[in-house]
Amino acid sequence: MNSIPSFNSYIEQSIIKNWNLDALTDYKGPTLQYHDVARKIEKLHILFENSDVKKGDKIAVCGRNSSQWAVAFLAIITYGAIVVPIQNEFKPEQIHNIVNHSESKLLFVGDVVATEITPEEMPSLEGIIYLPDNSVVISRTEKLTYAREHLNEIFGHRYPKYFRAEHVHYHVDDPEELAMINYTSGTTGFSKGVMLPYRALWGNLDYMLSSIAPKLTKNCNILVSLPMAHMYGLMADLIFNMIQGNHIYFLTRLPSPTLIAQAFTEIQPDIIFAVPLVVEKIVRKKIFPHVQTNRARLLLNMPVINKRIKEKIRDFVLKEFGGNAYEVVVGGAPLNKEIENFFLSIGFPIAMAYGTTETAPFITFANEEDYVAGSCGVAVKHMEVKVLSNDPA
Repeated sequence: MNSIPSFNSYIEQSIIKNWNLDALTDYKGPTLQYHDVARKIEKLHILFENSDVKKGDKIAVCGRNSSQWAVAFLAIITYGAIVVPIQNEFKPEQIHNIVNHSESKLLFVGDVVATEITPEEMPSLEGIIYLPDNSVVISRTEKLTYAREHLNEIFGHRYPKYFRAEHVHYHVDDPEELAMINYTSGTTGFSKGVMLPYRALWGNLDYMLSSIAPKLTKNCNILVSLPMAHMYGLMADLIFNMIQGNHIYFLTRLPSPTLIAQAFTEIQPDIIFAVPLVVEKIVRKKIFPHVQTNRARLLLNMPVINKRIKEKIRDFVLKEFGGNAYEVVVGGAPLNKEIENFFLSIGFPIAMAYGTTETAPFITFANEEDYVAGSCGVAVKHMEVKVLSNDPA
């Protein structure tokens, strides 16, 4: 790894390059184009600047997946503050603990989280901002109150004509500079904070740009089904696709297999990142009832036509995943053996990712053409893997 460019420069360049293209859509809701995202980011930068938020201060985000969550994340990191994503499924006491432990200065909250937390349990916070409209729920400083009340006025003075692509200039980060503190689920007690430098984010992004990006259609559709407060969803679904100039759709409510399958059909994503459990539920509920009939089994046992039948089944399965994905990537846990064998038997383009929060997140990856049953793939670009075991098998 030689010279590492500014991570934020990728976001800056993508926004400028894709200025008039669709960027973020809440499924069945409104769409933001890249210039809309840039405008919202700039307004949040003005809010931070006039609220005395400094580079390196921590700002937490806790809410369900949404366009506004993505905007808040992008605004924080491109300002040079340290973003603290918090899983919205956490209990209030866990959220309080993370905000306090991370020494966050501001907290962005979604509609549900806003009703559950107790601001008094987070005494160091200077303010709580409501994600849906960026209104201030709680302000503990006069500067924050003034900045939010006069935000449009300040924005208008700074850009009296109109806000243009040439106005987009983001924080130039150093590779070793702290970008994010990601609190993992934790198996015991409170979550542990993982400190991630820009170098870690760039390493994963650079791998995806060289290995995955060439296989995607330019400005393609992407459906986010993974929680963005997890590193897997954050990197694979949001960061990578935002920098690619793709159109990202968010499921803003609990992603049930039925809802996800419906969204796949409508959005037709070019690539799918998921956890094995979601893929397994879709297969068992939507696919197996059609392909595990006596008639299907009989046809599959007929040597002359079984190849053609498998092709038909593969096309049917692909259609259930939108019909357009060049591969379906599973990560976060092993794929069920029965589901894996079924996919391989019909030549379905399944891929495997393995990683950790600490590696932001990829360690190994196997694209569909390199997939081997039971394997988690090979080490990704910029990553070194060593097996410390006398019996690695």
